[in-house]
Amino acid sequence: MQTEEKRQQIPNSIGRAVFVALSFLLQVCWIMGFALYLTRYYALIQLAASLIALLVVFSVYGRNMNAAFRMTWIIVILLFPVLGTCLYLLFGTPLAVAPMRRRFRAADAALAPALEGERQAGPAPEDLGERDPVLPGQARYLRDRAGFPVYRNTRVTYYSDTVQALEAQRQALAGAKKFIFLEYHAIEDSTAWQSLEEILTERAAAGVEVRVFYDDVGSMGFISPPFARRLRAKGIQCRVFNPLIPWMNIIMNNRDHRKITVVDGQIGFTGGYNLADEYFNLTLPYGRWKDSGLRLEGEAVRGLTLIFLQMWGATQSTPLEIRPYLPPVSPAEAPGVVIPYADTPLDDEPVGENVYINLINGAQDFVYLTTPYLIISDEMQRALVLAAHRGVDVRIVTPGIPDKKLIFRVTRSHYARLAAQGVRIYEYTPGFLHAKQAVADGAAAVVGTINLDYRSLYLHFENACWFTGCPAVADVARDFADLFAQSTEVTGQYRDRPVALRGVDCLLRLFSPLM
Repeated sequence: MQTEEKRQQIPNSIGRAVFVALSFLLQVCWIMGFALYLTRYYALIQLAASLIALLVVFSVYGRNMNAAFRMTWIIVILLFPVLGTCLYLLFGTPLAVAPMRRRFRAADAALAPALEGERQAGPAPEDLGERDPVLPGQARYLRDRAGFPVYRNTRVTYYSDTVQALEAQRQALAGAKKFIFLEYHAIEDSTAWQSLEEILTERAAAGVEVRVFYDDVGSMGFISPPFARRLRAKGIQCRVFNPLIPWMNIIMNNRDHRKITVVDGQIGFTGGYNLADEYFNLTLPYGRWKDSGLRLEGEAVRGLTLIFLQMWGATQSTPLEIRPYLPPVSPAEAPGVVIPYADTPLDDEPVGENVYINLINGAQDFVYLTTPYLIISDEMQRALVLAAHRGVDVRIVTPGIPDKKLIFRVTRSHYARLAAQGVRIYEYTPGFLHAKQAVADGAAAVVGTINLDYRSLYLHFENACWFTGCPAVADVARDFADLFAQSTEVTGQYRDRPVALRGVDCLLRLFSPLM
């Protein structure tokens, strides 16, 4: 039975969203009114605006950024010099996220000694080359370029069913002795979460340190501000990432899309699912929901802990404590190598995209990927197509029932170019596919939060695990076999498209980086 607080949350969330939207609209109207007032000086303003727009276009062209973003911004600025320039200065420049970047640099500086110690203690990437010569390159990239340690002695459990993942999570949380970390893009104050909150409350009362971290926009339709206050009253530390404010602000565009649970530094969970009922098919808004997750036990949990501490440390002004949360770990007797890694929009290193591209480029027999949204860059498309041209069996699975119809239309706009070059496209027939996973040659796999779309690859804070040499890789491959059996191959429908539809697809792809 719903409580009174639960019944009030949805109206409160809607009211807050409406207030922010109206505030944003008023600001837009004010800007437009001011622009109309200045029309009396139209000729002078037009000349100045054109010159400024031209300078901004040169600046955009010279930036180290993805070509699709660069092209889209240039077109918008040239078509609408005043509006386009204002939008770019507000949402597109690195200066817009400077305050956020400073906070994360401070957190990263605090984490640097611990990360370096973990990297030095881990195995060398060269040790992975005994079975597959491609694997050391991926490990070397993640360790030396992206900065994430390589771990052995970790038991990896793959969950193709999120109900099983949630039950495993409950059991791990109930056994916590020292600390619990949870970081999720979306939390819904309903059945799934409440079963966890009962355990968190009991553990906090027993003296366990409990931290909960969620994204405000991701959770906006599910919970309201009193939710955080309620947790704090129960002795649970709760923080909200990037709270929604009624002001046009670039950092509203950068969301925390990570999903992490850490228990005592010994057990960790990650994957594509949030802590909301639809992810466990307790509600069915888009048919049957398909997602996946990982349980780590052993040394690689330390990697998840450090990723969580980065985000937590970036939201506080006091020094970040690290060592108490990196206790000695009982090594799990398990084969293979695991690398938990993260991605951030605050640097020029697209780690999430690069890991996928490395996986695709190294494939010899097959590479399979799932994503809820397929809105990819030219670099990703070229990697997929080249793999298909090498004779690799390249397959991508997307949803059969969309959660966002416009984005689904954009996703389908990418099918034709891939299908025409030998990439096979499937749509998950029973409902919405939210899993973000990939497997290549049965040798290595990725499971995490990273979609194949611009927002996930370039604008959000993300995390995932790359792993090789452990039984979980075969489990991911088996899950793909089940997915293909439940999905409809649509490759043939998109090899040849009418000219009019190709034109619409082109327009959608043009502006997709800004969606």
